[in-house]
Amino acid sequence: MAVNLPPQYHEAEAEYKKGRTPEEKLVGLRKMWVILPKHKASEKVQVILKTKISELSDEIEAAKSGPKKVAPGTFKIPKQGAGQIIFLGGPNGGKSSLLRKLTRATPEVAPYPFTTREPVPGMMDWEDVRLQLIDLPPITADFYETYVTDFTRTADAAALIVDLGDDDGPFAVETVLEQLKGRKRILVDKPPESDDDPTVFHVKTVVIANKIDAEGATDRLDILKEMLGDRFPIHTVSTEKGDGVEGLRKLFFDRLGLIRVYGKLPGKQADMTSPFTIPVGGTVMDFAEKVHSELAEGLKAAKVWGSAQFDGQTVKRDHVLQERDVVELSM
Repeated sequence: MAVNLPPQYHEAEAEYKKGRTPEEKLVGLRKMWVILPKHKASEKVQVILKTKISELSDEIEAAKSGPKKVAPGTFKIPKQGAGQIIFLGGPNGGKSSLLRKLTRATPEVAPYPFTTREPVPGMMDWEDVRLQLIDLPPITADFYETYVTDFTRTADAAALIVDLGDDDGPFAVETVLEQLKGRKRILVDKPPESDDDPTVFHVKTVVIANKIDAEGATDRLDILKEMLGDRFPIHTVSTEKGDGVEGLRKLFFDRLGLIRVYGKLPGKQADMTSPFTIPVGGTVMDFAEKVHSELAEGLKAAKVWGSAQFDGQTVKRDHVLQERDVVELSM
């Protein structure tokens, strides 16, 4: 399915490229966003435009408010693995301890707030895939590292960590949500299908209620559920005892909305050790693009083992794949 960009879009794109200031470029980008047809074929273009608009908007706002403590881009961490999930929350919620449990990262863990002052990445294994987890500094009413906004723009999902060992834990969640909302970062269970405002980013989020073994934790969990209502799924863990922690591996993978697809060369056995990951609802064409862009361009059909009516069935490029399908591409 082609994007089919109208002539007005290319005119707006030319205006964007000719812009000499961030403000002039932003005008062109906004016009491109309004004109761009919104459908599945344009999803990648939508993401690119939203990112550019958001970055320029942040740059303009930063220039108005004066120099930052941290220069933009200082803590950019390249994405690795099947997806990137960021850890958000208030102080002493156990974000760093959780990162230690799930990855080989060794962030500093201490019984005092604001131990984490820089982003700490770690790679988490789940079966035959790896996910990138990033522990970010705590967010309070008086403390917010500006680069957190950048991570919420590029992350695939977020885990909001709540401290059930402290009476203020449930209320700290609302502070985190409000701080991010003020920066046009909205944490949600399910993002809307379309955004009217390209500067607003909705981040898929799961709430992790930590320290469920602490005294009074059950009462605080009830308060948390009352405060959040049905806005988020809530999962309880104890990083100290390890209760519920291992179950987060599959939870995080599922939160990314991905499936695993395995490649097969003609006449060879399928490689069942290194899957490709594509979005739920993805097609043979999406898989081919993950393998190699040139393969996708010349793709005619494919053979599928798993979701096809019979093993090795020849299917078209728009065939929707399922979890753990095996695909052999035909040129």
